Amino acid sequence: MHLHISHETIYAYDSPVARSTQYLRLTPRPTRGLRVLHWQLELPSPASACKDAFGNTMHVLSLDGPRRDIVLRAIGEVDTDDAPPTPDPEEDLPSPLFLRDSPLTRADDALRQFAGGFAEAAKADAHGALLAMMAAIGERMPYVRGYTDAATPAAEAFQTGHGVCQDHAQVFVCCARLLGLPARYVSGYLATDFEHVASHAWAEVRLPAADDADPAAAHGMAGGWLGYDISNQCLADGRYVKLATGADYLDACPVRGVRTGGGLETMRAQVHVKPGTTDQQ
Repeated sequence: MHLHISHETIYAYDSPVARSTQYLRLTPRPTRGLRVLHWQLELPSPASACKDAFGNTMHVLSLDGPRRDIVLRAIGEVDTDDAPPTPDPEEDLPSPLFLRDSPLTRADDALRQFAGGFAEAAKADAHGALLAMMAAIGERMPYVRGYTDAATPAAEAFQTGHGVCQDHAQVFVCCARLLGLPARYVSGYLATDFEHVASHAWAEVRLPAADDADPAAAHGMAGGWLGYDISNQCLADGRYVKLATGADYLDACPVRGVRTGGGLETMRAQVHVKPGTTDQQ
């Protein structure tokens, strides 16, 4: 699948910002089945590129002087694999790293009880249990905006019974870890029939190797990282473009920053992911 992607984030302030630093994870992460044809960041000033602790490409943008707004754009084209989703065996970091909890994925009693309902099934068929858990989270936490924000922990979102993609991903990651399965948060893009107003989020789980699972029960889904999109109740396939991974939203969010001054801040993000052809203008 050939995808044209544009992502614009605008921060506006009711008084001038004296200085700010933005940490940008807006460059697709190299993955199996993804080829980046063209990618560029349009920023108000040059940024320095580096790798963060999770191996994501990060740009650090430092701005001095009074500003009423900050406009950040990422534009590019990629080709993705249209094959059915299969686990990716590549290991950038030790998988036990993703068994630890994090500030936004700490379990409470309610999450432990919920995940415990899938523990026996997970021993025989991890992928099957995760699919059942994904469906149960979707039923228990319908996609509804306005109940959570970027700082809402998984346990709190689960308690509200509502959430958006980042909440779904963090609840799923927390529960998968409770089942003894390494899990990580993923930020990125999704091509759909409608326009997203922001980037997307899903989860990846490290499934047991074939010799650690019942081959018949695994249904070919064993021995690698596999993406689960709880909000859309499906596996991550060629419509998905990964930007960053981490323990939770704080590690993988596309844009995060600090500032001095500025007063009240408003943020608007707009993402367009359009299937097309390589000669499309």
